Amino acid sequence: MDPSVDTWDLSSPLISLWINRFYIYLGFAVSISLWICLQIVSKTQDRSLQEKSVPRAPQDLMTNGYVSLQEKDIFVSGVKIFYGSQTGTAKVTSKNVCVFLVATYTDGRPTESAEWFCKWLEEASSDFRFGKSYLKGMRYAVFGLGNSAYASHFNKVGKNVDKWLWMLGAHRVMSRGEGDCDVVKSKHGSIEADFRAWKTKFISQLQALQKGERKKSCGGHCKKGKCESHQHGSEEREEGSHEQDELHHKDTEEEEPFESSSEEEFGGEDRQSLNSIVDVEDLGKIMDHVKKEKREKEQQEEKSGLFRNMGRNEDGERRAMITPALREALTKQGYQLIGSHSGVKLCRWTKSMLRGRGGCYKHTFYGIESHRCMETTPSLACANKCVFCWRHHTNPVGTEWRWKMDQPEMILKEAVENHQNMIKQFKGVPGVKAERFEEGMTVKHCALSLVGEPIMYPEINRFLKLLHQCKISSFLVTNAQFPAEIRNLKPVTQLYVSVDASTKESLKKIDRPLFKDFWQRFLDSLKALAAKQQRTVYRLTLVKAWNVDELQAYAQLVFLGNPDFIEVKGVTYCGESSASSLTMAHVPWHEEVVQFVRELVDLIPDYEIACEHEHSNCLLIAHKKFKIGGEWWTWIDYNRFQELIQEYEDSGGSKTFSAKDYMARTPHWALFGANERGFDPKDTRHQRKNKSKAISGC
Repeated sequence: MDPSVDTWDLSSPLISLWINRFYIYLGFAVSISLWICLQIVSKTQDRSLQEKSVPRAPQDLMTNGYVSLQEKDIFVSGVKIFYGSQTGTAKVTSKNVCVFLVATYTDGRPTESAEWFCKWLEEASSDFRFGKSYLKGMRYAVFGLGNSAYASHFNKVGKNVDKWLWMLGAHRVMSRGEGDCDVVKSKHGSIEADFRAWKTKFISQLQALQKGERKKSCGGHCKKGKCESHQHGSEEREEGSHEQDELHHKDTEEEEPFESSSEEEFGGEDRQSLNSIVDVEDLGKIMDHVKKEKREKEQQEEKSGLFRNMGRNEDGERRAMITPALREALTKQGYQLIGSHSGVKLCRWTKSMLRGRGGCYKHTFYGIESHRCMETTPSLACANKCVFCWRHHTNPVGTEWRWKMDQPEMILKEAVENHQNMIKQFKGVPGVKAERFEEGMTVKHCALSLVGEPIMYPEINRFLKLLHQCKISSFLVTNAQFPAEIRNLKPVTQLYVSVDASTKESLKKIDRPLFKDFWQRFLDSLKALAAKQQRTVYRLTLVKAWNVDELQAYAQLVFLGNPDFIEVKGVTYCGESSASSLTMAHVPWHEEVVQFVRELVDLIPDYEIACEHEHSNCLLIAHKKFKIGGEWWTWIDYNRFQELIQEYEDSGGSKTFSAKDYMARTPHWALFGANERGFDPKDTRHQRKNKSKAISGC
């Protein structure tokens, strides 16, 4: 057989396809054309269905080419949500109703994610080129997030966004909601609960709008029980909608005292004047009316604000600091709560020393026994919202004591009992030393630095006296915002002042204090510290790129307060938090802390580096008066202190004593430059393979 014939037979199908390729191309083209036509038809049908679902407004409701939103039925097919938070991003879900969730940040400014938008909105609202109908047809709702402790700019961003949108002609579908981080003043107990309550009402309103129902009913208050909308020929409502509108009307009335609207802020006539021509002769009357309404509103807010600031419930009694929501949050963090405003928690260094794995930096610097130290506070409230707070701002804030108060005897008794119960849980745990377990059941030291501002507690002096009567030494930490309380404070074993920054700007950025005169309070607190005769300490927390370059200013503050010791510690990163922008990049290396301390000591000739605790990334600078005969005496003779404080109490405060009266020699291993780097050689250092975040400390 001819091989050329076989080859031709095998390739004949391919040749056939090639000959008929025109018909194949034509088939593909027809198929694609049909698919495109089907897509166009389906989209056209969807658009027509949407147009049919919204009834056309009657011709007589047309004004200046626009349909009045108040005069036509409103339908909703979706929601567009914008998040303006420090850690959030903008998220879009659908159309028609825009919801703005905006937080108020430092000094009443918007967060970084909302800064540009707020600036544009503010400029547009006051720019005549945009006009008062620029956003006409847009429907919106606003929920603000803030903290009422900052009374001067509480939810300022939310109020402004609501106002600016309204000034540009947008239509509010619901009153503005306001979430409050201050659990004491929060209407529903927490900011999350505030949002849930507002969200429930908002969803109910959306459902009503989706059905084409109006927000407000007649209610029978207008002439002959008929609304103007009915007189203009609006469509009849469906059966049963009147009852639902009455319920919604009641809902709206409940919101009014708590959630102001832009109409309320500017007055109803002012809103009309935005879109209508006003005679110059009538302008004075309109402005007088607006000013009168504004004055009345401010007086009403002042009265209601005074009542809220007192922190009293409906019966006129002071409210408890620990609300149910706060109790739940703190309990999850391991707190043992006491009464209505106190708490105790087991420090991780207490657990470490029970196992013989080393003590905290206070053990290295001052000779405390970490396994016998109780970390507590008689006040969970604080006057600052520091960026490095290891409690993630779950505690309440305030500038004065406005809660009901527990007696110091009860607080101390329950604090010791709760501490002992937590120690008991380590009985039989592998690695726990029996002798230290027994010693740990007897509290010898009290670190009043758990959380909050202990010095805010009105009976702090009585509480300290009870501690000393029980032979418990006292280490009290304050944030330098209460100078009068520092001056009135009775002697403590060691008094700390947190010096987190050395300039007004950086202190405001890092500590975020509630007081408007925070800087003057800060300086007055340092001056009050200088007048103390007992041991005083500056506590410096270094935040990389924020406060490590202020050496000269720190030196000036040292001269102002003249502390006995200066603790310099690198900031501890406690994980991500919506309340702080702190990251691991802000945590300095130990070598960087050492370099900072060396440079600072060069500027303060009366001080030298005394001790080091590498594990805590911390160093101690001590006044040279504690260096006697070439040896450092930074440790504390606790028995001698108890004798001195007893003599002070017996003499009615006339027999005073100084820091040098109860000092003790510092061991060699605790000194700066020692090979141990501050680790007690009696213990065994334990290196964990999988390091987990630790948010406890003292």
